[in-house]
Amino acid sequence: MPRVIECLLLDFDGVLVRYARHLRVRHLAASVGCSPAHVQAALFDSGLERAYDTGMATDAYLRQLGEALHVTISSAQWQAARIAACAPEAGVIERIERIARTLPIGILTNNGALMAQTIPLLLPSLAGALHGRILCSGALGRRKPDPAVFTQAVALLGARAERTLFIDDLFTNVRGARQAGLQAETATDRRAFGKVIKRYALA
Repeated sequence: MPRVIECLLLDFDGVLVRYARHLRVRHLAASVGCSPAHVQAALFDSGLERAYDTGMATDAYLRQLGEALHVTISSAQWQAARIAACAPEAGVIERIERIARTLPIGILTNNGALMAQTIPLLLPSLAGALHGRILCSGALGRRKPDPAVFTQAVALLGARAERTLFIDDLFTNVRGARQAGLQAETATDRRAFGKVIKRYALA
């Protein structure tokens, strides 16, 4: 029987939104006037995106990306491309809106620090509940599934690991959360998410 839950911690890509990397690449390429292949090489093949996800400063990241593409990249351009690549999961978000009325929520995502400012633009109905509660691996200096990042996250949220439910679309991250003492489950779509929150009496 699951323990009482006092905090709901959520992954972002794959749970709250459907993320399509190719759309992000295409949008950014169009905005700066280069080929998608060039953006793919500069952002992902080079390892730059992973470096940002694990702690590179935003200014250095945008500067290095711009240098690789021979343009200046603004945070607004970056955000626009990221937003273009995300389709919010309406059914999941509606459920979370109801849960957030009575239970603290948060996000833990393997993304660079700029995503903390971008997520509220994608999920405006949850912006209030998520204020100060969007945790990015790039700001924390470590990535899921490292159990230490979950311990760090619950401490920052003022929660208790054993009373926190974490939901992710990847089981490797769920396993890391469990190793850190959290309740954790996998959900890859609205139906699976609904089953999880019902099982934990959050519905």
